[in-house]
Amino acid sequence: MTTFTPIQTSDIDTIVPMMQEFYSIDNYPIDIAISKALFLEFIENPHLGKAWLIYSDEEIVGYIILTFVFSFEYKGTIAFLDELYISDKARGKGIGKKALDFIHQEALSLSLKIIYLEIENHNEIAQKLYLSKDFVVHNRSLMKLTLK
Repeated sequence: MTTFTPIQTSDIDTIVPMMQEFYSIDNYPIDIAISKALFLEFIENPHLGKAWLIYSDEEIVGYIILTFVFSFEYKGTIAFLDELYISDKARGKGIGKKALDFIHQEALSLSLKIIYLEIENHNEIAQKLYLSKDFVVHNRSLMKLTLK
């Protein structure tokens, strides 16, 4: 059975190592101390979003982070599926589909208007998962400005 529980401050030491595993897939840098501090800030400020641990048969196998943004274009609060991580040993068991179903229901209960996400071009398995759950490739390009 797959279940989802809100992340608490006591979970930070559990989730950051999973985040390290997730980031290592694409060689993203991670600073453990900063990540822990960010989780504390995120958990203490519910207007920033929500995060959950994913359990399969009472074992933690991943996590989800959904962040919030206010959008005039979409007439209210939208979300960014910032991170969805499932451990290696739990992949291919339908947990990702269950996680997206869970997020969909949470988004409806939160009156969110839309969910955005980023995906690496090479991650075809994840792309197929998202497409199977009615996500579509957006007709706009994502751009960023890194502030120093």
